[in-house]
Amino acid sequence: MIFTPHSYQRYCIRRMLQEPALALFLGMGLGKTVTTLTVINDLKYNRFQTRKCLVIAPKKVAEDTWTREQAKWEHLHLLRVVPVLGGLKKRIHALASPGDVYVINRENVTWLVDYYRNDWPFDTVVIDESSSFKSHQAKRFKSLRSIRGHISRLYELTGTPASNGYMDLWAQIYLLDGGKRLGRTITEYRNQYFTPGSRNATTIFSYDPREGAEKEIQERIRDICISLSAEDYLELPERMDNIRYIKLDAKAQKAYDEMEKQRILEFGDTVLDAGSAAVLSGKLLQLGNGAIYSTKEDGAREVIEIHDNKIEAFMELIEELNEKPVLVFYNFQHDLERMERALKKTKLRVRRLERSRDIKAWNEQRVDVLMAHPASVAYGLNLQQGGSDVVWFGLNWSLELYQQANARLHRQGQEHTVFIHHLVVAGSVDEDVMTALKAKGNCQAELLNALKERVERITGSR
Repeated sequence: MIFTPHSYQRYCIRRMLQEPALALFLGMGLGKTVTTLTVINDLKYNRFQTRKCLVIAPKKVAEDTWTREQAKWEHLHLLRVVPVLGGLKKRIHALASPGDVYVINRENVTWLVDYYRNDWPFDTVVIDESSSFKSHQAKRFKSLRSIRGHISRLYELTGTPASNGYMDLWAQIYLLDGGKRLGRTITEYRNQYFTPGSRNATTIFSYDPREGAEKEIQERIRDICISLSAEDYLELPERMDNIRYIKLDAKAQKAYDEMEKQRILEFGDTVLDAGSAAVLSGKLLQLGNGAIYSTKEDGAREVIEIHDNKIEAFMELIEELNEKPVLVFYNFQHDLERMERALKKTKLRVRRLERSRDIKAWNEQRVDVLMAHPASVAYGLNLQQGGSDVVWFGLNWSLELYQQANARLHRQGQEHTVFIHHLVVAGSVDEDVMTALKAKGNCQAELLNALKERVERITGSR
C-alpha cells in the first residue's frame, strides 16, 4: 500500500527528523504508528543516524500493531520489526535476532534495562502511549530514566497525555528533557505549579493547578510537543452516544439500597479518601451489573449473583442490533462470564479479544460479539474494519480508558456511523460515572464528590 502522508503527518515527520526528543500528543486515529515508522526508516536507511530502535508499547499493541503497520506500507519494506514478547527464552532469542525495530511490552522495560545494563544497544527509543509512564514512582519510569543517557533519540506518542490532569505530565516531559522545562523533581514541579487539593489532616490526595499554571506549563513544553486533535484533521463518521437506562426490579433494588446504605455507613465516621471511595464504588458498580464478589472464611473469592436485570437489557440490545457486529466492554470478570453464558443460547459467534488472531477474525467480520476489557484494547489497536457498534456493559471511572476504547472503532478508516451504547442502572453509581465521563474532568475527583454526596444523602450529614 502506498503511503501518502497528510500535511500534518509531513509536519510531524519533519519535526521528528530535526528533534532528538519530541512528544507527539496526537489525537486517536491520526496515524502515529506509520508516521513514526516512516521516521525510523529514514533515520536508518537514508540518513544513517540510528542503528537500533526500541518501541515500548502496551502488550496488545506490541503483539500486533507495529508489525501489522510495517507490513501494510510499501515504503517500509526494508524495516525489520522484531517483537520481544513471551517467556524469558523467547525474549532473549528475539533480542539476538537481526532487526531494526524491537517492540517490547511496557511490563518488561525493567527486565530489559537490567538485562543490558551499561551495554544498552538502542540509540532510539519510542514510547507508544507515553501516558503509561506518567507515574514518577513506577519502576518502568525509574528504569528508563537510569539509562536515558545512552539514548540519542526519544519519541513519545499518546493521544491522552494528561487525562487525569497536568500532574501526569512531569514524568513524561522529564524523560524528554531531564527536567529542564518542568523541574528536576516532582516536588519542584508541584511547588511551582500546584496547590494541595483533596486532603485530610495528614495526607494530600490530589493537587490543583495554581491560577494560570496550565497556560504556563503549555508554553514551557510547546517546543518539544506537537499537539493535534483528530477532529481538526480527519473527516470521521458521526459518533452517536446512546444511554439505555435500566430499572432494577424490586428485589434487586432492595439489595442495591441495602448495600449502598451499609457500605456508606461503614465510612460514616471516617474520612472518605480515594482508596475507600474506590472500594465503595466498585462494590456498587458490581451490584448494579448483577453480581458481586464475596470473600469466604478461608479467603477464597466467590461470585454471588443478585439479579439479571442488566443481562436482560444487554440481550435485548444485542437482539435489536440484529446480528450487527458488536464490540462489548465489561468491567468485572463475572460480567464477562454471565454475558457469555447468556450468549450461548444464541447462534452468534462470540469471541474474547485475547490474541492477534482475535483481532484478525474481528476485522475480517468473522465475529459477531467481541468481548474485551477496556484496559486490554485501550491503545493503538485498529478494530474499525470489524464493526461500528460499541456496548458498555459495565463502566469504570477511567476517562483515559473510556476515550481510548471507544476510539478502537471511531477512528480513521471507519466507514459507518459509530454507535456507543451504554447500559446504565437508573439512580445508581452508573449515573455518577456517566456524569464524570461526560464532564471530561478529573474522574477521581468526580468519584470522591459523587460518593460524598451519597454519604451526605444517606446519613443526613452536611
